[in-house]
Amino acid sequence: MSPVEAEAAYRSCEEVTRRAAGNFYYGIRLLPPAKRRAMCAIYAFARRVDDVGDGSLPPDEKERQLELARAELTSLRPDSSDPVLAALGHARERFPLPVSAFGDLIDGVTMDVHETCYHRAEELEVYCRRVAGSIGRLSVAVFGASDGPRASGRADDLGIAMQLTNILRDVREDGLRGRVYLPKEDLERFGCSLELRAAPPDNFAALVRFEADRARSWFATGLELLPMLDARSRACVGAMSGIYRRILDRIERRPGAVLEGRLALPASEKALVAARNLVPL
Repeated sequence: MSPVEAEAAYRSCEEVTRRAAGNFYYGIRLLPPAKRRAMCAIYAFARRVDDVGDGSLPPDEKERQLELARAELTSLRPDSSDPVLAALGHARERFPLPVSAFGDLIDGVTMDVHETCYHRAEELEVYCRRVAGSIGRLSVAVFGASDGPRASGRADDLGIAMQLTNILRDVREDGLRGRVYLPKEDLERFGCSLELRAAPPDNFAALVRFEADRARSWFATGLELLPMLDARSRACVGAMSGIYRRILDRIERRPGAVLEGRLALPASEKALVAARNLVPL
């Protein structure tokens, strides 16, 4: 693969990341070029897998496409005609990417094809580790860390924290797809049903704050990753997690708002969070 071809493949992945990863890109762009490109390649493939799970195809066809994506991982090559696979193949030659983590991601998205709710928090944790912890583990491989195994575990935990935040943020959107990720045992504890819009407002607010507190606990352990990273990678993770924690703040202040639509930070606030994490550098 020539430098020009590699640049074109990575540029395609960066375009996907810039367009679709509104929160992640603010952190990713703080990385030096080689790491930034590798992270964009990871995200572009993950986006492709997520789009299958969230799409409107019949379940059988979704499963077929997910298995095709899994098969593509067995022969990642920088000379692939597919720019995402070419970029991933190129990145794999430069970073020790645990390709099995992509398999975990596919397993998690396959759960979306079949599952519509989870009964216990432990079951939801399995899902979160697959769809988000997997990306954390891949990210650490790109970042490099002073204690690889421990860093990988903390990145996994941080992925859970971010995914739980996503779940709260996307309650309305997921409900329209027939998905309720909040554990059934928690719904029952707070007097809510799978039809969340019908829940008494005070009960729903208490449920959301309970789940937000769980996410904060995962953030607390996940952020133990930061001291193990170099300065630019630390800034990247700090920016991404900072944006998510601000979203969580807003959800806690107005729990009922998640039933009205997706809460998001304005671009100016995201840029401010990113800049504050870059300042010590």
